Amino acid sequence: VLGEFVLPGDGTAWTSALLAVLTRLGIEQQATRQALMRMSSAGWLEAQREGRRTRWRLTASARELLTAGAERISSFAGSPPDWDGRWLLVFVRIPESDRRARHVVRTRLNWAGFGSLGGGMWVSPHPEREAEAARALREAGVADSAHVFTATWTGLGDARDMVARAWDLAAVEEQYEQFIAEFSTPIPSDVLARQIELVHAWRRFPSVDPALPRELLPARWSGMKAAALFAARRERWSAAARPEWEHLNDQGRSEERRVGKECRSR
Repeated sequence: VLGEFVLPGDGTAWTSALLAVLTRLGIEQQATRQALMRMSSAGWLEAQREGRRTRWRLTASARELLTAGAERISSFAGSPPDWDGRWLLVFVRIPESDRRARHVVRTRLNWAGFGSLGGGMWVSPHPEREAEAARALREAGVADSAHVFTATWTGLGDARDMVARAWDLAAVEEQYEQFIAEFSTPIPSDVLARQIELVHAWRRFPSVDPALPRELLPARWSGMKAAALFAARRERWSAAARPEWEHLNDQGRSEERRVGKECRSR
């Protein structure tokens, strides 16, 4: 909700609008209020009290995170059109006891499309993501002991065997098939809720699909079909979903003005 509707707007949302939207997604209001408080405590949202109501504003950190995520989600389309055969490799050994560093490296590198070969070795067919990998290593505090380099396949062994070790492509293919089946209906009854569900479902693919070159993918691959479906549905549904969100958020502003007038008249 924040990335799809709040970020492209003025960066604010009334509690009433968020409650209304998430209720339509089957989330209890108490759970939504608790999530808002946790995000505020984590530094992602700032609460602005106006009378008896609360408006939430994205912090600079939240804007940066959501902008990066939105760009990755919007631009992700599976296999790159051209590949020069170069691989980006990251080697870093982290003690089992340093769970935080291991978690940061694993989640950040997975999001960047890296696969693990075990023993601290990570691989990606995207050399242009070297800066992203270096940033993940710095955030984990292990940059000084890591090694990052590019390489080309020599022909010793089978590249497809390496790919099969690094990524579970069968599981990714199954998720693509589920996505296609779930969003095959072109006109939903609740376009705003369905738009959120669409983006929420698609946002996981940049972290599970390494966007391998076509020559390294299995013969049966639904990633391109799913990407085309996502782009088409998002473009079509946004035309109706965005005005509906703006209407709900404007209702929050209108309600605050009404309550303010009543308080002043008293």
